[in-house]
Amino acid sequence: MRRSISLFLAATLSPLALMAAPASAQMSAPVGPGPVAAAPSQNQATRDLHKLFEDSDEGSLRRNPLFAIFRGDTRFADRFGDFITDAYYAAEKRANASDMARLKKIDRAQLSPTDQIAYDVFKWQTEQAAISFRPDILKLNVVRPLNHFFGFHTFYPTFSSGKGGAPFATVQDYDNALKRHREFIIFLDRAVGRFREGAKSGVVETKMTINNVIGQLDAQLAQKTEESPYFAPVLNFPANFSPEDKARFSADYRATIEQGIYPAYRRLRDYLKTDYLPVARDGAGLKYMKGGDKLYKLAIESTTTLPMDAETIHNLGLAEVTRIKTGMEQVKEEVGFKGTLSEFFDYLRNDPKFKMTSRDALTQGYYDIGKQVDGKIGAYFSTLPKAPLKIQPYEEFREKYEAGGSYEPGTPDGSRPGTFFFNAYDLPSRTTPGMTTLYLHEGAPGHHFQISLAQENEKLPKFMRFGGNTAYVEGWALYAETLGYEMGFYKDPYQRFGTLSDEMLRAMRLVVDTGIHAKGWTREQSIDYMLANSDMGKTDATSEVERYIAIPSQALAYKVGALTIQRLRKKAEAELGPKFDIRAFHEQVLGTGALPLAVLEKKIDSWIAASK
Repeated sequence: MRRSISLFLAATLSPLALMAAPASAQMSAPVGPGPVAAAPSQNQATRDLHKLFEDSDEGSLRRNPLFAIFRGDTRFADRFGDFITDAYYAAEKRANASDMARLKKIDRAQLSPTDQIAYDVFKWQTEQAAISFRPDILKLNVVRPLNHFFGFHTFYPTFSSGKGGAPFATVQDYDNALKRHREFIIFLDRAVGRFREGAKSGVVETKMTINNVIGQLDAQLAQKTEESPYFAPVLNFPANFSPEDKARFSADYRATIEQGIYPAYRRLRDYLKTDYLPVARDGAGLKYMKGGDKLYKLAIESTTTLPMDAETIHNLGLAEVTRIKTGMEQVKEEVGFKGTLSEFFDYLRNDPKFKMTSRDALTQGYYDIGKQVDGKIGAYFSTLPKAPLKIQPYEEFREKYEAGGSYEPGTPDGSRPGTFFFNAYDLPSRTTPGMTTLYLHEGAPGHHFQISLAQENEKLPKFMRFGGNTAYVEGWALYAETLGYEMGFYKDPYQRFGTLSDEMLRAMRLVVDTGIHAKGWTREQSIDYMLANSDMGKTDATSEVERYIAIPSQALAYKVGALTIQRLRKKAEAELGPKFDIRAFHEQVLGTGALPLAVLEKKIDSWIAASK
């Protein structure tokens, strides 16, 4: 799962915009402002389009300073941002309307094929953002400022730890962080205010998500100051810092944590526990929230990038679950297991030979898989990322509430590597058969390739280099898992079962997400369904279901996107025959950043026609 800053903030500020980060809410480039110099051959439409992209991006930097910091632009690094204020949303809405008005004045027919793609993506993203700013939609989202899966209360500590997006190389960096912390404290109190509005209007989060948030806050408050991620930069001063600077920062960071951040955490925790939890809703799905049915319908269209509905997706999921079960039965027979498929699931969950004995052993296992993939990857891709890939477990303070794995992008210049995070919480519940497919998804050639290649492609406008949508981003990563067959990694029947298991997870998501939010399934009913149809442990199944409750519709896009890319590849293979080149196909899919699926299909159709 991709957990980049732009997509995190899109989800935090507007759940409808999750993974469809609008053009007006993208991260900045690590360069200063200024228009792209137009080539002499460019016509007025092209110049106007490029100027629009530049202006939109620069405006976004000023309104969203964390975007810039994460990408290496420190011009606004002393600011956290005025997120979730009325003024913030008003400014975003004005920028969105301005962008659309300017776009409509540009004659698309006068643009090059690549710029026409950029035009279409920008238009789609801007339209999606406009929906999230509608008063009837905004009022459903703004009063739910965070939950256990997406919230600044868990993102910002890692960001500020010296191991996240914020730099800690100079005295100015350390001073900037202190200024951001003060604004973050204001944000936490502002979040309490938004929750109060929701409690009054009846638009509330679930008891489950709020209980989890309380647990997350308790976990951070239990850390001594010296153990806090916010204090970590003090424990790792650059060698050139003077004794006076070290003493000043040690005192200031301690005071900020003990007198600012921790008290704000307590205020948020106490409000949620005492006042909000009693009025939070019992029903897990949006079906049980005022306005939830409308919100879920729009969220489906946003995350899949297609005009799909809950019933169609639910039935597609049921069909995929049946198909994948057949493959699982074949693996069971191949390894000579004599029991039922359900008993085989239990065998895989519980037999010690499918467990790792330590966090270090699990880490080494992923290192080994990475080396094997590196030896194969050149046969399938003509362009490889310049950015290195780092492999590490989640920090212990947040691992309980995280998915099995995720990816955090590095910087375009490679100064900060991309990071594949894996979950080592409750190690006895983790099994080895799914390790290869998880690495292919989150690392190479999944998220790391797709995100890094887009970021490094300076020919693309910034919103295409750094933006994205779930259906493409996660669809690509799920498609990348299937390349393990061609690479020979699934000749081992247990690793093949692992990839079938992960594919089953994505198919079950279609059933469970729609079950929860459109059909009224309970948390327990959803967990039971996942355990009955897979070899998942209860810890993982619980984490997955709670994720679907927290971020409705996001999980639907994996399968929808992957099925689209697989269909387009089969179409290209059939029409091009011996002319089909897998490396050229991947270059087409990845070469213009994350596209809405209809735009991607149009691009591949044009490539097939030209290749003939």
